[in-house]
Formats: sequence, C-alpha cells, structure tokens
Amino acid sequence: MLLVPPPFDPDLAAALAAVGPSAPSGLSLEEITALHSGPDIAVPAFDLTQDGAFVTTDRTAPGPEGAPDVSLFVATPATPPQDGQPRPVIYHAHGGGMILGNNRAGVEVVLEWATELDAIVVSVEYRLAPEHPYPAGVEDVYAGLLWTARHVAEFGGDPERIVVAGASAGGGLTAALALLSRDRGGPRAIGQVLMYPMLDDRNDTPSAYQMAGVGAWDRTANETAWTAVLGDARGGPDVPSYAAPARATDLAGLPPAFLDVGSAETFRDEVVDYASRIWQAGGVAELHVWPGGFHGFDSFAPDTPLSRTARAARITWLRRLLAP
Repeated sequence: MLLVPPPFDPDLAAALAAVGPSAPSGLSLEEITALHSGPDIAVPAFDLTQDGAFVTTDRTAPGPEGAPDVSLFVATPATPPQDGQPRPVIYHAHGGGMILGNNRAGVEVVLEWATELDAIVVSVEYRLAPEHPYPAGVEDVYAGLLWTARHVAEFGGDPERIVVAGASAGGGLTAALALLSRDRGGPRAIGQVLMYPMLDDRNDTPSAYQMAGVGAWDRTANETAWTAVLGDARGGPDVPSYAAPARATDLAGLPPAFLDVGSAETFRDEVVDYASRIWQAGGVAELHVWPGGFHGFDSFAPDTPLSRTARAARITWLRRLLAP
C-alpha cells in the first residue's frame, strides 16, 4: 500500500522550501565521526545570558562508573526569586540524533521557559554515538540528574521541583531518564517534557514510511542515528527500554508527561503510541499532534503561527504543573 505523506502546514512548507530538506540522510557513520573531530557545529548564535537576565556557569558532575565526568551548563536568573522561594529547575537534554550536539544546543527554547517561569536551567552534555554507543548517553544524562538533585540548592533551586525536558533525541533520552530514575529509585522529576521525542529504534511505523525522503528528519536519517547508538542490535529483539523507550512494557509510575509531535514527521506514530500507553498504565499525559508540522518545525520556523501555538502550549502546561 502506498503511504502518502500528510501535507505540511503552508507557512512551514514555505520555510522548508526556502532552504531545502535538512535531514542528514546521506551521512555515514564515518562522516559522523569526522564531524565530531571537526569544528563544533552546535555553538549557538545567541546570547546565553539573555541580555543579562541569567548568570551562566559551567559545572562538572561525576560521570558513570569508569566514564569521564559530565559537563553541565547552568543558567540562574540574575534577580532574586519572584516569590522568595527556591526556584523550579528545568533539566535539559539536547537533541541531535544522539550523534550531534552539546549542552548549548536547543537551550534557547528552555531559557524562554525559564524567563517566563522564573526557573533555573541545567543542560547536560552527554557522550555521542557512534564512538560512545548505548548506554553512554543515557548514563551521562542520569549522572547529570543526580548532580542536579544534590547541588541545585546551591543556585537557589528546589530539588523537589525538577522538570526533565528534551527535544528529538533529547526527548527520547528524557523519556529513558524517567524510566531509569523510576527503576533505580533515583531523583523523581515532577514532570517530563518530550518534544517530538526519538523513542523507537525499530523505525517501522506508518509515519516513518510516509516521511521517507521527506521533511527534516526522514527514515534513513533515523536508521543511521539508531545504528550509531545500537549497532547491529538496532531493530532486534533485545534492545532495552533505556535505549529506546518505546520498548518499555511498563509505563506506570512515571512523572506527568507533555508530549508533542508534528503530523508530518517520522516520529508521529511512536509518540502517539507512547502517550496512549502512559494513559493505559494509569499515568498522566498531555499530547499535541501539530497539524502539518515537520520534525523540529518550531525551532526551524519559530515565527509561524503554528510554531507560536506549539511553544505557548508547552509554557501553559509547565505553568500549570508548577503552580503552587
């Protein structure tokens, strides 16, 4: 059966057509490794202090046993807390297919939340595949969360009000982090924000086939990234849920979740299924499927109406979650 891709939102389609597809479908594992040894392509071209609104610093957390330490970017509001109480904390894992990026990548979105919510941001840098396959990435993210829970009070943060968040690969790692922390009895986040998360290494949903060769992160790019992370195990029967959260059979006892995804992207069906299974397990989830959105649309074209709506929905959910 021919699977026809759903249409893009007209404003987003115009933005995408202006630059062409951005999916790194042609990258080999060797080319990804070469990128890691070249200039940093994920250095943000924006002011991390948000014109002095934040005081920023880099901290180091002990890494997993036998592994290097983990680098953390911390942004604390420069003014005293609005209510005089310890601030909520947003713990962020960056995107990039688990093959690209650093702890500055994507943090501008989280700083927008922190500005609105008077929150502290901690963004973690994790080891990248293929040089560092599973479980390196998720173990680094877990190590960073342990440090955050133990030390964020030093920055005026509330260790009992940590929200974990990420987009794309960072969303998948955030979902895995919630599972791992639940099962290890680690720090319990009060919520998880999963923005178009990368959840399923099997890459075999209808939306994955629909979007093959189309949009900003297609089926080939997805397969390349998952192969970098899992090697020959990708798509096989023995992939653990901490690598690919869609593999989890028990989604009970997780923090409340916000999930969103575009209707015209590879990850649509795995995200919808994950939200449905949280509900089936008796959990709390809010799901948005943005009509005509491609992967990462709100960062790619932030001034379009659909992008503004998506960004506002996340803020609204976070404000409700953090309300006294």
